[in-house]
Amino acid sequence: MPQVIEVCPLQELQPGEMRLVEWEDVEIGVFNCGGNLYAIEDRCSHDDGPLAEGEFDAEQCTVECPRHGSLFDLKTGKPMTLPAYQPVDTFPVVIEDETIKLEVE
Repeated sequence: MPQVIEVCPLQELQPGEMRLVEWEDVEIGVFNCGGNLYAIEDRCSHDDGPLAEGEFDAEQCTVECPRHGSLFDLKTGKPMTLPAYQPVDTFPVVIEDETIKLEVE
């Protein structure tokens, strides 16, 4: 059964912004792509680098790993360019009482 964790009030994460949250030993980046919210593990599948520190393109809904340049689709967690070829974990985002929440397991 998934656990639900709070991220922040909805108005605190505007389009084009990102918020990093921690759950147990996992860091998760929550990204606002034009009003749509997506959450992925903050770990490049190529070398475990911090994805959330990379360039976030809100229009394309991607984030680029700052270490080696792999581009990840925030909707699916799948890499779009090499050197990464394995997807990263994604997490369902829920809006409840004007609060952003994540379902984690």
